[in-house]
Amino acid sequence: MTTAAAGISLQRDGAILVARLDNPPVNALAAPVRAALADALAQAQRDPAIRALLVTGSGRMFSGGADISEFDKPMQPPQLPELIDRFEDSDLLTVAAINGTAMGGALELSMGCHYRIASEAASMALPEVKIGILPGAGGTQRMPRLIGNAAALDLIVSGKPVVAAKALALGLVDELVPADGFEGAALDYVRRLLEAGGAPRRTRERDVDNDDALFGAALAKLPDTPANFAARRCVLSVQAASLPFREGQAREAALFLECARSPTSAALIHAFFAERQAGKVDRLDPAAPVLPIRDVAVLGAGTMGIGIALSLADAGLEVGLFDSAAESLQRALAHIEKHYLGLAARGRFDEVEARARIARITGGDDARLARVDLVIEAVFEDMALKKKVFADLDARCRPDAILASNTSTLDVDEIASATSSSHRVLGLHFFSPANIMRLLEIVRGRQTSDSVLVSAITLAKRLHKVGVVCGVCDGFIGNRMLEGYGRESGVLLMEGASPAQIDAAITGFGFAMGPFAMSDLAGIDVGYRVRQQRGVDPADEKIYAVGDRLYALGRYGQKTGAGFYRYEVGNRKPIPDPEVDAIVEEEANRLGIVRRAISDEEIVERCVLPLINEAANILDEGIAMRASDIDLVWLYGYGFPAWRGGPMHYANTLGTAGVLEAISRHARDDRYWRPAPLLERLAAEGKPFA
Repeated sequence: MTTAAAGISLQRDGAILVARLDNPPVNALAAPVRAALADALAQAQRDPAIRALLVTGSGRMFSGGADISEFDKPMQPPQLPELIDRFEDSDLLTVAAINGTAMGGALELSMGCHYRIASEAASMALPEVKIGILPGAGGTQRMPRLIGNAAALDLIVSGKPVVAAKALALGLVDELVPADGFEGAALDYVRRLLEAGGAPRRTRERDVDNDDALFGAALAKLPDTPANFAARRCVLSVQAASLPFREGQAREAALFLECARSPTSAALIHAFFAERQAGKVDRLDPAAPVLPIRDVAVLGAGTMGIGIALSLADAGLEVGLFDSAAESLQRALAHIEKHYLGLAARGRFDEVEARARIARITGGDDARLARVDLVIEAVFEDMALKKKVFADLDARCRPDAILASNTSTLDVDEIASATSSSHRVLGLHFFSPANIMRLLEIVRGRQTSDSVLVSAITLAKRLHKVGVVCGVCDGFIGNRMLEGYGRESGVLLMEGASPAQIDAAITGFGFAMGPFAMSDLAGIDVGYRVRQQRGVDPADEKIYAVGDRLYALGRYGQKTGAGFYRYEVGNRKPIPDPEVDAIVEEEANRLGIVRRAISDEEIVERCVLPLINEAANILDEGIAMRASDIDLVWLYGYGFPAWRGGPMHYANTLGTAGVLEAISRHARDDRYWRPAPLLERLAAEGKPFA
């Protein structure tokens, strides 16, 4: 007999009632699902013939946990802690059968069950810290009781997943069975429990010792900053597991509320929902087919081309790597082999898998180019060269193959004009290193077809990247905004700040690196060549004067041991250099700039406000579809502090009127500090960026 309730299905199997979570897409424990589970438990308890309740999930998910969309609404009963208490209190056996992924509240539910069985392919995590909260349904109290303080701290503070085999070794689950035939094996497990007279085991009744040294050391590793707000409270909540359970549960609830009400959590939850929205494009033809992409050509075997090839191979795609220089191609293939064998040596996967990934990337030839589904061009950033490449691709590739440019700034429509089939051309702007960075700017040209666009969005998901769709303009979203950030850091340097002060102010704001340390990492020579390619307005000389002097001296950054900083051999730590300070003074004197003391607050405002102002223009022009897409670009591509939610969310915390006032206060000329019309409108209307 099978019956269905809201979000679950019920099936009777002798003395066992099976409750199968069925709330697509991730079987979230939303209010109707919690109510249905409570009813299922009550039904089982009323029937004397039922001796056990088995909870599992439909599809490949056990459950993704709590429904995050409920967080800003009044919570409907039964709340998750109450539901879990009912499962733990039950006199009939409650068993969690984790058939796939168990996240957050779902793992907390399983820990409240008396027994836990998992598929060998299952994975589990308490990832709440990643959205600025902590497990608030007893997770910080039950996990230490099951696996000990140290292991619980590691999983809860990091939010990282644990695979089934490790979960078994830790004691998080009791038994593993193959994924094939999982539910039958789970039922057999429960029958064995019943035949053996298995009794309820209540996790809350276990004891766990306090370990002040362990928790003190954990807090010492987490400076008391907004970025660590939730992580520190995770530590304190796990420490409370040494208290009697109800006292610890109350402590967990209080700490959860602190987190949930914090600006940090609001920013991280904003980013969570922004990522869900990414790639959703209005007015796309719903019938536009997703083109199959199995075989990809990557043109250019430099650093970017190698990273793109690795990203594709990691996703199981076949890759042909092309380069006009045979030596460059062979070096790239050797680097790829070393990369994968190195990962295998470090235990990321076994050598068989490493060899399989190596085999997916081969040197390309004419026959390969003629049959691939997608070409990604990653040659030097030169328009004439790119147009020549695309004209050649147009003639040599299949007529339905997608042609993509990895350009970071150039006009995709002009590149497409070199072909006879502009509808199949778009930009796929990867960020370096391409196999690590999660952002992918998907640049939609005027003629890019809906089918090509949805295929690119689908590819981004397959690559586990955050694909943000944008229109064509110089620099797209990220690099167009970056120009103002870099410009002001250059001006601040000439007006009185040092590279170290500017970088310290920016890292104090939350960026991982400041603009000058980043320039040294990327290469001062790279920035110089880009400026020469694009041309520099003489009026902007003061912005680039120091960088140009450093280039002339051969100080290219980390690669040469000296740039805006100097570097010791084998050490990437930037060391302030008096020689650079002297160059700054010389250039300021030459240009008639009187240097002055500049506060860290002014540095942050003058570097960050141009980001917001230019983003408002990008939004107003329709280059970006939504403000949250701009946030994603800067969170995942440029290291904007996640706990601030991105530049647009940060602007909303300041208020658009406050942003406008600050921009007006720093304005020196209309070229660079003219307030965006959208910002002026929103400030006048008292509205945020939406």
